[in-house]
Amino acid sequence: MKKLFAAAAIALAMGTGAAGAQEFQPALVFDMGGKFDKSFNEAAYNGAERFKKETGVAYREFEVTNEAQREQAIRNMARRGATVIAGIGFAQETAMTKVAGEFPNTKFCIVDAVVKQPNVQSIVFKEHEGSYLVGMAAALASKSGKVGFVGGMDIPLIRNFLVGYEQGVKHVNPNAEVIANFVGTTPAAWNDPGRGGELARSQFDRGADVVYAAAGASGLGALRAAADAGKLSIGVDSNQNHLHPGSVLTSMLKRVDVAVYNCLKSAKDGSWKGGTLSLGLKEEGVGYAVDDNNRKLITADMEKKLQEARQQIVAGQLPVRAYQQ
Repeated sequence: MKKLFAAAAIALAMGTGAAGAQEFQPALVFDMGGKFDKSFNEAAYNGAERFKKETGVAYREFEVTNEAQREQAIRNMARRGATVIAGIGFAQETAMTKVAGEFPNTKFCIVDAVVKQPNVQSIVFKEHEGSYLVGMAAALASKSGKVGFVGGMDIPLIRNFLVGYEQGVKHVNPNAEVIANFVGTTPAAWNDPGRGGELARSQFDRGADVVYAAAGASGLGALRAAADAGKLSIGVDSNQNHLHPGSVLTSMLKRVDVAVYNCLKSAKDGSWKGGTLSLGLKEEGVGYAVDDNNRKLITADMEKKLQEARQQIVAGQLPVRAYQQ
């Protein structure tokens, strides 16, 4: 009975923002943490909104709030005639693998995971490359020689952010110390800003003066803690510089918005292809943000060094190691 109620709730929720009777029907399934997490999910939302604004085509959407909903939501989207379904987050891999096999004529896109089905486009990012650059920025801005890292769920994906960050820090200052902590080991780790702030404060107490938060909505707590303590923070996924102007040193951009936009747009114009896309600095899938909110924090000398490193990484002259399990 509970499963029936859950399925009914998902079906009802997916009616919100529904595509109606339009011939092309895109759909988006957000992961845990909330659509407006100001980070990963929100980047996906921005990409879908850009598609909607440019094409006039509405999309169905669903926000996952517990583990059991992923497969139900994706399957219900497919049953209701969605042309293309974008699943946001590595945790949707198992569900999408199963549902894509059941609906071979439906197109699927998944962000941050690889599903080897002919009707699935898998989009992954070289987070270590973007994190290398913000690691350099952290070391260049640090006065103590100690910087922090607050990760969300302790998984290989987030370890990849950390590994890149550490390499960038050490590139600038081989003697620098990187203090790293993770919010947790379950999906709840993406949506616990209180814990994120607590970890950042503990790192500041140990001497860190810059903290990089790769933790979804939990990272918002780390950014707030840095602002309150008069320290610097580094945002992630979306441009978070505006959240605490003058305190957020920069943000490591992970262009989930572009991935989602391209997924929906290519499905609509007929250029969509299955397979795996790996987006790094060369493909402009990752990067760092400089705008009016952090312009005074990123000096001309710092930006010159970051741009030089970026060019060397793109050219293959500066190797950046990815996380190895």
